[in-house]
Amino acid sequence: MTHSKTTSILLLFVCLTVFYSCAKEKNNAPFGGTWIDLSYTYDAQTPYWPTAEGFQLDTVFEGMTEGGYYYSAFQFQSAEHGGTHIDAPIHFAQGKQTVDEIPLENLTGEAIVIDVTDSVSDYIDYQINVNDFENWEKKNGTIKEDAIVLLRTGFGKFWPDKKKYLGTDQKGPAAVALLHFPGLNPDAAQWLVDNRSIKAIGIDTPSIDYGRSSTFKSHRILFEKNIPAFENLANLDSLPTSGSYIVALPMKIKGGSGGPLRIAAFLPEK
Repeated sequence: MTHSKTTSILLLFVCLTVFYSCAKEKNNAPFGGTWIDLSYTYDAQTPYWPTAEGFQLDTVFEGMTEGGYYYSAFQFQSAEHGGTHIDAPIHFAQGKQTVDEIPLENLTGEAIVIDVTDSVSDYIDYQINVNDFENWEKKNGTIKEDAIVLLRTGFGKFWPDKKKYLGTDQKGPAAVALLHFPGLNPDAAQWLVDNRSIKAIGIDTPSIDYGRSSTFKSHRILFEKNIPAFENLANLDSLPTSGSYIVALPMKIKGGSGGPLRIAAFLPEK
């Protein structure tokens, strides 16, 4: 074997070793790990805000064609804000990003989970507060820059029972006053935007603001800073406190204030 061939083989070995090591360290590719689906399936039972129309799937055609092959096609109707979905900043902040304008880098990234299930079990209208974030940081360190913050209240156990999950199974404007579920206190939302730099926030309830809110102040505080929200998340109990990687891909509706969301978390092997 010539000297040049030996050198080439050694260089190739070094390059492959460096590439594999970097990929493992940065988790840039799924060399090993698990995907967790954080989205609920859309169907006729999917909970929606009391003033919104629910999900509807109509059959255009399903069956064998005259040509002898199977074919199916459907059309669906849905409000933007129902099921597992995204709230774009423009939902509560004039002139801010619509759902099609949110950069992909703000929809992907490392996540942390703030678990307040014990507090919620004592009080369903619980509002996640600054102490909850500070207590998390005492155990886990400062929330990293560009983190995606996921709020676990445990309300996913009630899905899709509308009366338990929303607080009411009634429809119409009058039913909004009957909503009961936990959410994020506006003071905590303000603390996040003033003291930390997060990409996005998510929760396993119908809204970032708690059910009794009539001013939606947490939405307004976050959205003014172009921080989108993921609502009605599933399977947050399957995620670690930190170390998961989120991929959140909403329907790209031009000018939309939100839309259906397929969101997943990747848990790399340790």
